[in-house]
Amino acid sequence: MRFSCARCQGWGSCRTTSGRCRGRRCSGWRISWRCFRGPLQQYGRRAQTRSDHLQPVLKCLDWKPVPTRGETLKELEQFLLDRAMEHDRPSLLFQQAAEHLISSKVVRPGVVVLMKMVGSARNAAGALTSEKVDHLLTGPMRADLGRLLVFDEELGMTRLAWLTTPAVEATPAAVKGSIDKLQYLRGLDAHRLDLSMLPTERRRFLATLGRRSTVQGLQRRGERRFPILLALVAQSAADQLDEVVALFDQAVSARESHAKAKTDAALAERAKKGEARQLLMDVILPVLIDPGVADEQVGGLLRERIGMDKLREVASVSWKPLPRDHGRLAALEASHTYLRRFTPQVLEAVDFQGGPGIADLMEAVEILKELNRVGGRKVPAGVPMSFVPARYADYLVKARKAGDDTAFRHYWEICTILALRDGLRSGDVFVPGSRRYADPGTYLFTPEQWEGRRAEFCHLVRKPAGAAEAIEQVKDELHQALEDLEETLADSTSAQSGWTRPGNSSFPPLPAEDVPAEAQALRDELSSMLPFVPIASLLIELDARTSFLACFTHAGGRKSTQSVELKRNILAVLIAGATNLGLTRMSETCGVSYDTLAWTQEWYVREETLRKANTVLVNHHYALELAGKFGGGTMSSSDGQRFPVRGKSLTGRDMVIHGGRVLSTYTHVSDQWSTYGTKQIVPTAREGHYTLDELLGNATDLPITTPPTPTARPWSISGCSAWSARLSLPPRIGDLGKITMLRVETPGVTNARYPHTGPLLADRWNEDLIIECYPDLLRMAGSLKFGEATASLIVGKWSTASRQNTLAAALKEWGRMRRTIHAARYLSDPVYRRKISRQLNKGESLHALRRDLHHAQQGTIVRPHLQDQTEQAWCLTLLTNAVITWTTEYHGKAIGELRAQGRDVGDELLSFIAPGHRGNINFLGFITVDIDVELAKLIEGWRPLRPTRVHDAGLPFLLNP
Repeated sequence: MRFSCARCQGWGSCRTTSGRCRGRRCSGWRISWRCFRGPLQQYGRRAQTRSDHLQPVLKCLDWKPVPTRGETLKELEQFLLDRAMEHDRPSLLFQQAAEHLISSKVVRPGVVVLMKMVGSARNAAGALTSEKVDHLLTGPMRADLGRLLVFDEELGMTRLAWLTTPAVEATPAAVKGSIDKLQYLRGLDAHRLDLSMLPTERRRFLATLGRRSTVQGLQRRGERRFPILLALVAQSAADQLDEVVALFDQAVSARESHAKAKTDAALAERAKKGEARQLLMDVILPVLIDPGVADEQVGGLLRERIGMDKLREVASVSWKPLPRDHGRLAALEASHTYLRRFTPQVLEAVDFQGGPGIADLMEAVEILKELNRVGGRKVPAGVPMSFVPARYADYLVKARKAGDDTAFRHYWEICTILALRDGLRSGDVFVPGSRRYADPGTYLFTPEQWEGRRAEFCHLVRKPAGAAEAIEQVKDELHQALEDLEETLADSTSAQSGWTRPGNSSFPPLPAEDVPAEAQALRDELSSMLPFVPIASLLIELDARTSFLACFTHAGGRKSTQSVELKRNILAVLIAGATNLGLTRMSETCGVSYDTLAWTQEWYVREETLRKANTVLVNHHYALELAGKFGGGTMSSSDGQRFPVRGKSLTGRDMVIHGGRVLSTYTHVSDQWSTYGTKQIVPTAREGHYTLDELLGNATDLPITTPPTPTARPWSISGCSAWSARLSLPPRIGDLGKITMLRVETPGVTNARYPHTGPLLADRWNEDLIIECYPDLLRMAGSLKFGEATASLIVGKWSTASRQNTLAAALKEWGRMRRTIHAARYLSDPVYRRKISRQLNKGESLHALRRDLHHAQQGTIVRPHLQDQTEQAWCLTLLTNAVITWTTEYHGKAIGELRAQGRDVGDELLSFIAPGHRGNINFLGFITVDIDVELAKLIEGWRPLRPTRVHDAGLPFLLNP
């Protein structure tokens, strides 16, 4: 037995069993108790020792032994059953069971025993699910659900496939097809099914399982298929209703955009013709105002100078005055027949409702529905018209005066449809039973629910519960920011301020950041030391250190040890999605059959598992020492990247600036270069509405508190929501003149206190509105914080709400004040501006890496459905983070090697290192996914660095390229 002597500190010489050291230096000396560190390190490895000492230790710590029977075991079984009803993931159930035992001070059973208990709980949850919904599974319902799995000759597919295939374009045929699905589900009473007896997660799991399963797979489940199909049709009823309304919105908007384009083209042509008339005026006016030209000579002189042919040409063109809307409604009236192909069916199928403020619109909708039902062509006299915009009102007045009932019907019907569309967007019109278009009030906690959560929320985000205290805090913050800005403006000689005179609203942009030559040389040298590696090898190596592939679990809840073949297939699917190769080309490239890859993608690679795997990589990167030099992980930037789209897709839009049809991938990038959030959005949507979604739902270890946004325009409500959730949302301001800064006092008092800043404060803050709505502001912020609703939904609804909505007005007013404070700080502090610009530039620089990864098919996305596009976007995000993480790791190893050689590599230079380097990673060619071979290449888990040296110019080059 080996001991450590207290005197000689030796291990080899300290061999004794009598408590005395026999070493040459200290023979006979007594050994202290710390000499027994060696044996203590082996304590507990002997089974006999554990069994002998376990009971005294448990008694001392007041813990209970492993449960084998009795109340403790029953409590654990009930706990597992309750959790299994909420979700079906074995790994999560195992983790929660262990946490439950720890909190109860109970020794955990063996892994095999606990996994058997998890399996029993999952089986019991399935049986309990069937029992809870058995009263809904009547004979007719079972027959209806069974027919979903039968091939329909008319459809050319099963009803299940028909229901789970979303639309890809907003055409009249697509709208009517979606309505047919909605009516079919209503025929099953799916919209009335009450599955509240099942937890929300259980319903979601069952619906997902039904959507991903094949007909044969469901039939093999026997009686267990009916709860799955029941949950699927119940969820599909709400999803289908949302799809009908969304298609209606998009189809109407498409015709409005077409009319706008037609009007703009007509205005451009009119401008060309007006140019010819203007040139004639340049000749005519000098003659008319010349007193030396007699009146009887004017006509002859003009005809001589201009020429009769030119005069006849210009006079032949009719020139009528334009209406207030420049002919927009007249152009849209040409699409009336097109709109009539689907709008009557939508009005009949969807129950549109609204509040008292839009009673006229709701009455008009009912009149229009009745006209459609009876086939009436003439609109009754006295129909509501208060919702008709002023720019369109003249059309209806002229048609009514002229007795043109057909024109009046067309104009009035189109205005009603447009107002209904706008009401759906703003939330003034809502649809019961819908998720996306429900009453905005249902997105928030009810006053009764909020009463018990208000104190908890205020304590959590450290915000005052009273309006008076909150307003005083904001005023103090505003005055501090204005004092800093006043000092900057007063210093007219300051080179940092950039202001040329008091009150000037323009300021020069920050100059390009000066990267030190030493930092650039270090960056080049570190990049040259990185080993060459194919993308598949990189992922295999990274999984060996992070086990991110373990996050890809089966959608059916089955959990087993991942085989090498399964890991290979998952990696192949990830690479196929991120590089845009697709499964067919990937199958040819890696040698794995298409069917195998398609099955793996269907059951393992989905948004849920991709998010979890991405979280593992982000957390691993956050823990790296070098990542801390890039930033503290508290700041992030959000920006959209456009990708071209081929074929039909509801998310794609034609944009001239991008040269065709594109969609937008909205990503959230931390100041450590990692991407922690991704969302597919329509490219024409306001990106600011989606800024808070991933931030409030951030599941990574990144302590994000400050997410800059590229622009300040859609910021008001987002800024208010962010402040209420104890976040800072600083946009980059390009021109101060485009925003309105607020003051809290009269102009005279403000200008006396801030002579230079006062002229910039153009409007006064409405404190009374804030005091009136402050409790509702907190309730909305609490609903976002506790996950009652998504931020994009709340911000989008209240951003477009009508002026009569006081809560929306209060949100905008509070957001304007937050923007004023930020603008004052932004303009007075160049360091703060530089920090925001640097972070936004990081997000922009990652776009190049994503484009390089997404290289196949010229980067064009061919998947038509949003779910598939979202999964592909997450594959791209996952591989982007893999490249960033792997590069950061090897940059850290290279820095350590340089320092070991005696090089002085200062920490101040490391912030300029960009881990988005991709020159040494091969995204092209044959992709061989051989896990065992790649792991065998690693030396103690790592690849060797490439040696470099520096030539005379100070730049590194390879010794062994």
